[in-house]
Amino acid sequence: MTSAIASFPLASAVTPTRRNGLRRRLYFVAVIENNRRNMESNFGTFSVLVTACVLGVVVSQTTLSPAVTNTTGAENVTVTTAVPPSTTAPGCSALNTSACEACFPGFYYDNDTLLCSCCPEAGQCLFAGACLPCDEGFYQPLAGQLQCLPCSPGSYSNFSGSPVCQPCLPGSYANSTASNTCKSCFPGFYTSGYNATSCDPCPQGTFCNSTSCSQCHICPVGTESLQTAAKECTLCRPGMHKAAHQSMCQICSSGFFQIRWGQETCDICPENHYCPSPDVNPIQCPLDAFCPEGSTAPGYCMETFFRKAGETCELAPVTIALLVIGGGMAILFIVLLVLRRRRDVDGELSLSRAPLLHKQRQPGGFYGVPCDTEPVYAGW
Repeated sequence: MTSAIASFPLASAVTPTRRNGLRRRLYFVAVIENNRRNMESNFGTFSVLVTACVLGVVVSQTTLSPAVTNTTGAENVTVTTAVPPSTTAPGCSALNTSACEACFPGFYYDNDTLLCSCCPEAGQCLFAGACLPCDEGFYQPLAGQLQCLPCSPGSYSNFSGSPVCQPCLPGSYANSTASNTCKSCFPGFYTSGYNATSCDPCPQGTFCNSTSCSQCHICPVGTESLQTAAKECTLCRPGMHKAAHQSMCQICSSGFFQIRWGQETCDICPENHYCPSPDVNPIQCPLDAFCPEGSTAPGYCMETFFRKAGETCELAPVTIALLVIGGGMAILFIVLLVLRRRRDVDGELSLSRAPLLHKQRQPGGFYGVPCDTEPVYAGW
C-alpha cells in the first residue's frame, strides 16, 4: 500500500480544483494505511472505530492553513511560501508524522495539504509524492525547500520538477527570468556562446540567412555585404572584384578591367588595346599609337618631330633637316670662336714683344735744338 501511495500521480500539472481533490484522496489513503497498521498490531475493533471518526472529521474539514504569497516586482513572478501549521491541528493526530521526509530537488513543500503541513519541519511531507513539482521556468537544486527559484536570463527549464536550469545553446537566447524555452536568433543575427541574453548583428562582410546562427559566414568570392545584420550578400559590380581573403569588393587596378558581375579577379588590358575605365571593354588602339599590355591610354610619337615605325618611333624628315642645319650652325659658331680666340692671343703676343724691338734713346740736338724737331725755314 505504501508503494502505491508514493507513485500516486501528484507531480503532474493539474488545475487547483483537481489538485485539492487529489490531496483529499491522498490524505484518506494515508489515514487508512496508518490505521491498517494499528489494526494489525492491536487486533481490536477500537482502531476501526477511530478510523471512521477520523475520516468524518477530515471530510468535514475544508479550510487548510493559509499560504503567504510573495511577488517579485522585476518579472511579476509569484512564489508561494509555505507557513506550516501546528502538528496538533485536527486530523494530524491520525498521521504517522515520524515518517516525514524532505521533498526531493525539483519539488517544494505544499502547505495546502495535511500530508505536508502536519510534518514537524517545513519542507517535509509524509511521502515524496505529496510534494509539488517546480513549474516550467523554475528549478530547485536542494531538498526540503519551501519554494522554487526562477531560471535566470540566458537559461530555461522546459519541464516540471527540474532541479536545474539548462543554458541556452549558441544561436539562441533568453532575455527574461523564468523562461521555459530559449528563443532563436533571427536571420542576420548570431550568438556564439552559451547563456546568451541577446543576439549580435553580423558584422560587415558576413551574413546569416537562417535562424539560430551560432556564427556569421564570410561572403563568398565576388560578393559582399555593405551593412551589418545582413541576411544575404550582393554581387560585386562591374569594375570590381573580391577574392576569398577579402571582406569587401575592390576596384580593379590600373590597366585591368572587369565587365561582369560577381567576379573574383580582374583581367589585364590586352596588347593593342587600352582600358580607360575598369568597367568597360578594352578599346582598340589607334594605328598611329602604341598600346602595350595593361595600357590605360594610347601612347603617341611626338608630332612633327617623330613618326611611328612599327613598334617604335623614328625621326621625321623635317626633324632630320633641322638637326643638320642646327649642327652646321653649331660647327660654324665653334670655328668663329676659335678664330677670334686665336686673334686675341696673337695681339697679346705683339704687345709683349714691342719693348724689345725699340730701345729708348736720349733725345739729341744740335745747337740746343732736338734732332727730331721740324726745321723752321727762315724764308731763304
